Amino acid sequence: MGRARYVDDIEREGMWHGATVRSNIPRGLVRSIEFDPRINWGEFAVVTAADIPGKNHIQLIFSDQPCLADGSVNHCEEAIVLLAHPSRQRVREALDAVHIEYEPLPTVFTIEESERGDVIVWGTDNVLKSFLLEKGEVDQAWDKAVHVVEGEYRTGAQEHLYIENNGMIAEYSQSEGVTVWGSLQCPYYVHKSLVAVFGLPEDKVRVIQTETGGAFGGKEDFPSILASHAALLAMKSGRPVKMVYDRLEDLAATPKRHPSRIRHRTAVDAAGKLLAMDIEIATDGGAYSTLSSTVLSRATLHSPGPYVCPNVRVRSRAFATNTVPYGAFRGFGAPQAIFAVERHMDEIAAAIAMDPVELRRINFLRDGDTTATEQVMREPVILDKLLDRALEESDYYAKKARFARENSASAIKRGMGIAAFFHGSGFTGSGERYLNSLAGVDVTSEGKARVLVSSTEFGQGTNTVLTQIAAEALGLETTDLVMAPPDTRIVPNSGPTVASRTAMVVGRLIQRASTQLVDTLRDAAELSEVFTRDEFFAACERYRALHGEVVSLCRYEPPPNIFWDDQKYRGEAYPAYAWSVHVAQVAVDTVTYSAEVEEFWAVQEVGRVLNPVLAGGQVEGGVAQGIGYALYEKVLWQNGRMANNQMTNYIMPTAEDVPPIHVYFEEIPFDHGGFGAKGVGELPHDGPAPAILNAIMNATGVGFYSIPLMPEDMLAKLAASHAIEESVSV
Repeated sequence: MGRARYVDDIEREGMWHGATVRSNIPRGLVRSIEFDPRINWGEFAVVTAADIPGKNHIQLIFSDQPCLADGSVNHCEEAIVLLAHPSRQRVREALDAVHIEYEPLPTVFTIEESERGDVIVWGTDNVLKSFLLEKGEVDQAWDKAVHVVEGEYRTGAQEHLYIENNGMIAEYSQSEGVTVWGSLQCPYYVHKSLVAVFGLPEDKVRVIQTETGGAFGGKEDFPSILASHAALLAMKSGRPVKMVYDRLEDLAATPKRHPSRIRHRTAVDAAGKLLAMDIEIATDGGAYSTLSSTVLSRATLHSPGPYVCPNVRVRSRAFATNTVPYGAFRGFGAPQAIFAVERHMDEIAAAIAMDPVELRRINFLRDGDTTATEQVMREPVILDKLLDRALEESDYYAKKARFARENSASAIKRGMGIAAFFHGSGFTGSGERYLNSLAGVDVTSEGKARVLVSSTEFGQGTNTVLTQIAAEALGLETTDLVMAPPDTRIVPNSGPTVASRTAMVVGRLIQRASTQLVDTLRDAAELSEVFTRDEFFAACERYRALHGEVVSLCRYEPPPNIFWDDQKYRGEAYPAYAWSVHVAQVAVDTVTYSAEVEEFWAVQEVGRVLNPVLAGGQVEGGVAQGIGYALYEKVLWQNGRMANNQMTNYIMPTAEDVPPIHVYFEEIPFDHGGFGAKGVGELPHDGPAPAILNAIMNATGVGFYSIPLMPEDMLAKLAASHAIEESVSV
């Protein structure tokens, strides 16, 4: 309706505009910063690292990333100087008048270069984080194997391409401290960094989320940087300061999905049962650690796939390079891991001449089985049912047979591909215990019940689902509910809006808090067992007269039998899992060497589906984004800088590229999620890429092992395969 006010729609009285002077080299020492004397710098606010009153770092898991570079830079586009001026045009023009002299240092741009260690750019060995996951005796299993299959799989960086670029407005005063308004996912993440950068007590920092036009993880960690920059300029200028990136700057300077290289070595018996999985994961973390450790952890835990195997070893490392730091992105390490294991399952099937569907089926996790972390599957696992429905809905076998007959006489080769996978809901391991989230409801004197969470809405449906849950638990209509403003002065810390945790974890807190409020009113304000809307609000007013406020808060309580051992890296990795099977139908043009997804089927079990329209939209959007990951979206790097940082040459799927997507749900409510819900937001991004490349292998008879798979990649390999076939026939 056009009523939403995004950060760039907001004006503050006397507001200035900020901009960033960035490094144009990937690594080096800053020898001097000079300001062109032809500019009247007295009109500007100028901020460098020397102006930071607190700590010069962004507060994440580790504190290695500076707010502003101080004496050295470690990637292109690293922020060095901040400028502000009343005129947006003047401040942008002034960027070119700041001249920085560098002494370049040796650089590292790839996983392999970082791994070799010839140049150390982080710590003592370039390793940002490592994990070792072990189950059984992998080294004892190879002699028992009838087949041993090896493979290496690679995934590239991916840009979030949220509709609204990053933006922030900040104000500063000696008495009130720092207030920021911005496009963001996690208000308390930003709050934590501002407290550190300014050295202020927590009550002197206020973070307010504005209407946010998409995020996909890209506004999880980076807004802490932009908020700090805007607030520093506000402090220096004494004015409100707005900083909004254009698309070129946003693409060049903000995090992407972690590139990966994953190697599988798998032992199977004569029947195709998995005997051992030896997996090596390497991810590119960029110049600073940011969220690489948790992304790597989720990749590690998802790398064996939804399969039972008695012997598993996963060795994983995140490496530092001199590129913009990689960060959170929908799926958070699982898409990389699932791509590798699901492509590898098709390679195993080809190597042992077995149907890839049946190979998966005989190895599926089932009730009572244990995962690689020795987590017992106590909740029902219905992968067989999901698989059967996916095969039926897609007419998989009939189409596969028909395409095999038709392909020999056509330049268009069609194929069917499948992927089966799971996605852990909520934070990994002990993460939810550590977050110790708090959420609740209150009732205003205006006769509205409010949901009190720091969980944010950015298009995925948080506000709709949480008000649904509260209304159901309170016995009210959704029209009686409102969301409290996502403002750290008003709402408690319910944790970040990430990790497919909102409906399950935060929704459960809202359900408990709402039920608790009703029980309190029954005990203290004479609310009957069965009540009307008017009786509920009348009871609230009686309670308010006695106690001053009507509020109910609940803190996170882990489900029973959920315990993670951080030291042994073992136990219940997630309180619940969502499960899915994807089927892709593709067409490969052997003249243009382009691939097109013609139709797609997604069958999933995500607990109780609270809002079918929103849940279906999440799946459709995740599949579309996964198609881009598989076939279109390629980040081109030149000397550590993104070279294709505009939407004319960073190609994403358009509406014409997205096929009919058929979405189906099977429901098994999870007792410890909000009214039975588990996570749905990230799951649908995990499966499209392997399903699509498996379908391309089925169509062409040639396997591809890296994404994005571009026409030039297919040209090289299909042409080579054709040449080999011709030489054999001669």
